[in-house]
Amino acid sequence: MDNYSLRPMEAADKETVIEMMRGFYASEAVHSNGSEEVFNNDVDVCVSDDPFASGYVFTREDGSICGYSMLAHSYSTEYGRHVIWIEDLFLEEDARNKGLSSMFLDLIKEKYPGHIHRLEVEETNLRAIRTYKKKGFMTLPYAEMIREPEHK
Repeated sequence: MDNYSLRPMEAADKETVIEMMRGFYASEAVHSNGSEEVFNNDVDVCVSDDPFASGYVFTREDGSICGYSMLAHSYSTEYGRHVIWIEDLFLEEDARNKGLSSMFLDLIKEKYPGHIHRLEVEETNLRAIRTYKKKGFMTLPYAEMIREPEHK
């Protein structure tokens, strides 16, 4: 991890992050394929002062971006606490298995200590599941459902 760091996402990161999002959303890690509109909106919100979302980028020693994460901020009436949803957590292949996900999860735990931390993971992503469980995450017995707004 000595050659890597983490920082808040900036507007100048948009093109690089969107390129990573295209790959992430086309992978088996995500059920939807996203869209250019969604990718642009996501980055724009993460770099704005919107209280409901924030973003981070992982960088190599030379400053190049090798991953990103996006968080959604909400509240759970079930737990009576604020919630941090780890919406996206993506690392390029050469940055994986270096402890960066663990470093990120530790940062979230430190930055949002009184919050519930939630995420979704594909059942087949066993490496990620092992990392999340080591960091204290547990599998919930819920079937998640969604209703999207109708497009006009």
